[in-house]
Amino acid sequence: MPLALPKSRDEIRRVQSERKRAAVEQALRSPFWRKRIPQSISLDGLEDPEVWRRIPILDKEILRAMPDEQFYGEFCLSGHDGIAEFWRSGGVTGQPLFYPRSFRDMVYGLEAFARAFDCAGAGRGERAHVSFPMGIHPVGQAFSRCAASRGITVNWAGSGTSTPSALQLELIQRLKPTLWLGMSSYALHLANLAEARGIDLRDSSVKIMLTSAEPVSKAKRDKIERSWGAKLTDTFGMTEAGMMGAESKEDESGKGFRVWTDLYFVEVLDPGTLEPVREGEVGTLVVTALWSNNVTPFLRWSSGDLVSYAEADDGRGPFSVFPRLKHAQRTAGFFKIRGVNLGHQELEDFMFRQPEIGDFRAEALNEGGNDILRLSIEVRRGADGNAVSSRLKTELKEKFELLPEVLVLESGTLAREFEANVKAARFVDRRG
Repeated sequence: MPLALPKSRDEIRRVQSERKRAAVEQALRSPFWRKRIPQSISLDGLEDPEVWRRIPILDKEILRAMPDEQFYGEFCLSGHDGIAEFWRSGGVTGQPLFYPRSFRDMVYGLEAFARAFDCAGAGRGERAHVSFPMGIHPVGQAFSRCAASRGITVNWAGSGTSTPSALQLELIQRLKPTLWLGMSSYALHLANLAEARGIDLRDSSVKIMLTSAEPVSKAKRDKIERSWGAKLTDTFGMTEAGMMGAESKEDESGKGFRVWTDLYFVEVLDPGTLEPVREGEVGTLVVTALWSNNVTPFLRWSSGDLVSYAEADDGRGPFSVFPRLKHAQRTAGFFKIRGVNLGHQELEDFMFRQPEIGDFRAEALNEGGNDILRLSIEVRRGADGNAVSSRLKTELKEKFELLPEVLVLESGTLAREFEANVKAARFVDRRG
């Protein structure tokens, strides 16, 4: 049966002690793990960090190197209570894997998703409009299915590819949901489409928004909350484990995710030495599923996420017994234009802080042998497009040392172009 929320950190430590051993015992049923876990390891000594760290790290490259026959025949376990469904691995590179989930796994998996509603302060009597994709990624259907356990009504809208965005706006107006769930980029997309159609989402019934799967900077959060007139709660999970945590309504926005450490044992390690980092330092996240390991024994799984860790601070609501994880600033996406490295996140934050700009797209192009930055923008109703364009050029030149070409588009142009994509392609390099 699903676990009740632990009352103390001592209770969490007792659960972890019992379930870490159970996780290793499960893994030792797998031919894959029997070859990797040292035969001399003491199951009675797993609470000793040195003993625990003798278990090798598992990562995506190891799994992707396996053909399906090896993954399902050697890594996955048999002798479980039956396969309920498959979850597609995350990420956009490499061959995806499809992880089997047993019926017992799903009991704990759905409870982990349901806790996100609790963390956001959503409960019985609420109505949820779910705009996450309803395909082979689990997030949309899992949130929709677990809502019933909290007495929450659900409209399974799906992303814009299954329910067109204009219809989603109509359904929000007609069915009056109090919750909206989806990717943060799609929240912006709907807000911009609403602006183009003369709809003010601040007047809608939505008061709480739950997002996942994308980083949410402060500028992005502020823009979404300003456009919708609602409180945004971000969540964190991975298909190898499940929904692992969420921001708590008792915490200051952006402080990090309260991670369900009675369901998942987490480590934050130095990427080079794989030794634990100190609290507050950035390290790579390593996760062990404590309960949802009946088919796929994810033991010391390295997700590739860079995070910092803050210990629990009891007394700030029922979720304060859990520690917080916070994603480190990501720097992977950037344009290099005329010798200037322009970070996508930095530019996005700058653009989202401009109240007159409804939406934008940034493109790197080469014209006449010269690299240029083109910004296509839509301005809000009542704003002077020429004035906004002129000010934007000046401020970008001062901040980033680049003078962009700025195109002012008719309101709704970008919304139509982004419609077919779950994640809006706001940064495009067209230099070939």
